[in-house]
Amino acid sequence: MLAAARESFILLIGDSFAVAGMVILTIFAAIAIFAPWLAPYDPFQAMLTESGRLLRLAPPSSANPFGTTAFGNDVLSQFLYGFRVAFIVGLVAAFAVGIISTVFGVVAGYFGGLIDDVLMRITDVALSIPTLPFSIVAVALLGPSIENIVLVITLLFWRNGARIIRSAVLTERERVYVKWARAAGASHIHIIMRHILPNIFRVVFLWITMSVAFAVLTEASLSFLGLGDPTVISWGQMLNTAFSSGSLRTAWWWVLPPSLGLIFLVSSLYLIGRGYEEQANPRLRRR
Repeated sequence: MLAAARESFILLIGDSFAVAGMVILTIFAAIAIFAPWLAPYDPFQAMLTESGRLLRLAPPSSANPFGTTAFGNDVLSQFLYGFRVAFIVGLVAAFAVGIISTVFGVVAGYFGGLIDDVLMRITDVALSIPTLPFSIVAVALLGPSIENIVLVITLLFWRNGARIIRSAVLTERERVYVKWARAAGASHIHIIMRHILPNIFRVVFLWITMSVAFAVLTEASLSFLGLGDPTVISWGQMLNTAFSSGSLRTAWWWVLPPSLGLIFLVSSLYLIGRGYEEQANPRLRRR
């Protein structure tokens, strides 16, 4: 697996689009880590004028480079803290989705037969669940928190990955080296760990990359609908507050930063996935 990961990294740095995506993602990750030190104010702190009145919807200035919200909060501070939520939700949910998808796909594809039928019927039932309505109902019942949003995303997005990974395993298990390993008496665990997983790592990596984008957009969507965690600042929550206060069209300095943050984060993940797929698949490489 380490060799497959190393090979994947080498493929990534061989594509200019993937490198651009990695640079953007690295900058965003650094901002997420150092957000408490980069933010000039507490994200929930109310800005006041010299006369002691609330500084509502103030345009960008030297004191507040990104302006203030309708509640007097500093937009730049909220925007910087939003990086943390995006990365926490994206990475944790994608990691959980990747594990479940890989386990279901590998076990179903490798063993086949009754095990494959049972696991794929479970996957079919999961695929029949509508994404957004289920997310809204589940988060509303469980309560608006980051943990519950990650749980809902995990329950929803493993299903497509399981089928994709299963298809890759079905191809790999028919390879000559897998049949030789079986004939030599190798155990199922040995074959899966040494022959199957390293050769489907590219598929797993691409799916995890896509899952990060799905998770970030899902969290932003739920937060925009008012189902985000009220104790933390996220980009979707910023857009929800701007919309509910009637400032979505007028206070551009409030709406633009979280919108661009989402666009650039998802685009960087797309560039990484596109570049990796192009380098990994010879038929897609540019001449």
